Amino acid sequence: MIRRRSTPWIHKWSRPLIAGVAGFGALITGYLTVEKLTGGSAACVAQAGVKGCNDVLASPWATVLGQPLALFGFLAYVGMVILALAPLVLPLGDNNSRKQLENNTWWLLLVGAIAMSVFSGYLMYLLAFQIQALCPYCIGSAFFSFSLLVLTIIGRPWDDIGQILFTAIIVGMVTLIGTLGVYASVNQPSGIADSTPGKPEKISFVPKADPQPGIGWQVTTTSGEAETALARHLAQVGAKEYSAYWCPHCHEQKLLFGREAEQIIDENVKVECAPGGLNAKPEVCQAAKIQGFPTWIINGKSYSGVQNLEELAKVSDYKGPRNFKYFK
Repeated sequence: MIRRRSTPWIHKWSRPLIAGVAGFGALITGYLTVEKLTGGSAACVAQAGVKGCNDVLASPWATVLGQPLALFGFLAYVGMVILALAPLVLPLGDNNSRKQLENNTWWLLLVGAIAMSVFSGYLMYLLAFQIQALCPYCIGSAFFSFSLLVLTIIGRPWDDIGQILFTAIIVGMVTLIGTLGVYASVNQPSGIADSTPGKPEKISFVPKADPQPGIGWQVTTTSGEAETALARHLAQVGAKEYSAYWCPHCHEQKLLFGREAEQIIDENVKVECAPGGLNAKPEVCQAAKIQGFPTWIINGKSYSGVQNLEELAKVSDYKGPRNFKYFK
């Protein structure tokens, strides 16, 4: 009598497990997408002197093709859920059709998991060495991506391990090249880009040196009449900008105002939150429950991240000239 080899439990439950992990990933990225699109602040415990989740959301790497990066992550996780559950829920009467669907979706799951893992690895590099922030949501999403890859590999018997390695190399290379291409404009040298005569200039700042202790980087842009008038108006209406001297996005906000207007902001509007910064008031920032930099408080409402001057003019009911020189 020949005994049948029992099916390993991981092979029985791999698809529900993949769907569950991807579901958690979709929840995280969906939440971050909503916060990014609405200009809200992600619930994240801020630590003194350490950049957090909202600094990551405000970073130039958090936007891809004009849309929040988290949105693409959400779509990827939802796609993995669909691929994992399709053979389990679709009414297929033919066993051959079901087996074909199972095989095809497994390969798509493998390709998706490899691509997500490579991309997540690159994002972890950015988080550690470029943004230099601690973001539990980002780390959690990366963990889910790597978990999906492990479950996809061990979740079924593969006839040819070499084919998995070949697929991983090809998909990994394509993903990495595509990722570097997408972020090519973000990784360009710091300065001002996309300038068109007679139109506002687009600000792009990527620090290539450490900030001056307690001060930050030098403001290289100049202010016009509109920038100076808006800065005075913000001071008059009691607006507050909570920032940290080491924050690149706070420096982008300075570049939008220009040197002369920024001096008005610095003296009358800005609250330095980083210990060790010039005139630092970290206790004021903690009392205001500031979770990311820069954060504007205008007329009792909070606005997270770098704000274009046109937006600051709108929310502060500014009536002066609006021929602003720069935008982000």
